[in-house]
Amino acid sequence: MITSLARSKISLRMVASALAAVLAAAGAVATTPAEARAAAGVEDEGADCQVTGLPDAGSLPTVSLLPDPFTRLDGTRITSRSDWRCRREEIKRLAEKFVYGEKPKPSSVTGTVSPTGITVNVSHNGRSASFSAGVDLPGGNGPFPAVVVLGGLGADTAAIKSAGAAVITYDPLAVGREGTPRDNKQGAFYTIYGANSSTGILAAWAWGVSRIIDVLEQSGGGILRADATGVTGCSRYGKGAFVAGAFDQRIALTMPIESGSGGVAAFRAIPGESGAQPLSSAYSEQPWLGDAFGPFTGSPARLPVDTHSVIGMIAPRGLFIMDNPHIDWLAARSASVAALGGAEIYKALGAEGDITYWSAVQDGTHCASRSEWRTPLQQNIQKFLLGTGDYTGSMRIAANKSGNLAEWRDWQTPALGDGGDGDGDDTTPPTAPTGLTAANTTATGTTLTWTAATDDTGVAGYDILRAQGASGGTFAQVGTSATTSYTDTGLTPATTYRYQVRARDAAGNISQVSDTVRVTTEEGAAEGGCTAVPTVQTQWSTGYVIQPLTITNTGTTTMNGWTVAVTLPAGHRLAGSWNGTATVSGQTVTIRNVAHNGTLAPGASIGGVGFQADRPSGDTSLPSGHTCA
Repeated sequence: MITSLARSKISLRMVASALAAVLAAAGAVATTPAEARAAAGVEDEGADCQVTGLPDAGSLPTVSLLPDPFTRLDGTRITSRSDWRCRREEIKRLAEKFVYGEKPKPSSVTGTVSPTGITVNVSHNGRSASFSAGVDLPGGNGPFPAVVVLGGLGADTAAIKSAGAAVITYDPLAVGREGTPRDNKQGAFYTIYGANSSTGILAAWAWGVSRIIDVLEQSGGGILRADATGVTGCSRYGKGAFVAGAFDQRIALTMPIESGSGGVAAFRAIPGESGAQPLSSAYSEQPWLGDAFGPFTGSPARLPVDTHSVIGMIAPRGLFIMDNPHIDWLAARSASVAALGGAEIYKALGAEGDITYWSAVQDGTHCASRSEWRTPLQQNIQKFLLGTGDYTGSMRIAANKSGNLAEWRDWQTPALGDGGDGDGDDTTPPTAPTGLTAANTTATGTTLTWTAATDDTGVAGYDILRAQGASGGTFAQVGTSATTSYTDTGLTPATTYRYQVRARDAAGNISQVSDTVRVTTEEGAAEGGCTAVPTVQTQWSTGYVIQPLTITNTGTTTMNGWTVAVTLPAGHRLAGSWNGTATVSGQTVTIRNVAHNGTLAPGASIGGVGFQADRPSGDTSLPSGHTCA
């Protein structure tokens, strides 16, 4: 059976907007009903849009700030939510042309679905390829929603299943292999479209997810529901999950984890973020990004699109971005810039509560299953895949990796029409929130409460602003709330912060800020460690990641600094490190503590230190030594 690539489905977004307007008029915080959050019935709703005026690379100007996502290629701005369908298609074509490469549709997809596995067979222009995926069902009676897990790294599959969703284990390397040169790419995608295809393997991995959904559609939904699919993955697979969700509107929930450079992180912000993986490194490490991205690694300001707009390609569907602020290499500050910019698109579409960004976590281990994420993960699954929850998304940005959107845009979010307070007639902002207080302040967090603002058509939500220090500095948005409270976590011990809150209505009108409240976090407890024990988190033919490199203090007194020496095999080269200052002499890598992890109590350990190295293709050797002093 050939998969239908043009399924029809009645859109419910207009009904959603009308209901949101009723709620707003009644004084409630406007939220989008469950029906409007449903995924689209086709892979690309805007495929019929006429996209003209795509620029050539040589004619691109340098634009240092994030491009306005609401301005069309012809220079006009969209004015209604219905305009977003074709504006999204323009962004998609720009992203394909300059960032990821084309993600084509094949002429034929067939396959099978069983309680334990999925087979996928693809044919196009006389070429064929096949791959498979595993299935792990939750308890209870189906059919079940499902989350496609790329690569099996970092995803909390137990939490996914306990929320009532099946897990589809997908090996993206079968579709687009790593460790191959750009002119000889391998895997099922390149068997179909040619080894010299300019499409990067992130788009190839996303293509594989779409073909799995094709098979789910044609299976009849007896075991797994094709209309309730999520996607997740960590690190390189987080990049792939992000691209998969952006390029297939049938995906109801996208959950990238610690995706780093080439993932969620804003391209323009990465060069200015200390310790972040450079774009040139991400481009050369693996053929993740499309070949056309190469000229932009040193000049991302010439790109006509950035990742905040790729986030907008997912809107208004569910998006839960999980990030790690403890590893500089992962570019969490740049990711927060993109998330805040993308959230403006969600706001304009009346779906502000459908995006969550969460980097305020304590554990610095790369791709760990974190307790802070477990509940919102399950709430997102319930809301977007099961249709049973009323979770409202928020921005929980770590204090040490907080980007300031105001520094990255010169455009304002429009009040888009198509019903409710967003029809452009309302220009009156809400009143300013009052009575801002802080309580339950610990070494790493505080809880804010305030008295509600008022608005003639209803308050849609609140922005939480934070500045560090008792005076001076710039207030930057660090979160949002649909209620009159907000808990800020991931703060630095013994540090003073100032907070303000402002209100928004559904038309995008913003109130004056509240009065300022000042808090000082408590002193932090001592951390620990000194023997050095490495763990190989992941490896491939041309490199590997050591994470965590666990440092344990085996002495009887507190240490106030540590130094680890590692010997790399001949031909290996350090590509990056985190949570330590690394120097290289010959094949010896010396990693010293940084300010936040140098004080180590007796018997205590730290696990956030790590590094990545490149090695000659086919060399399977790993570092030795790992002495600590």
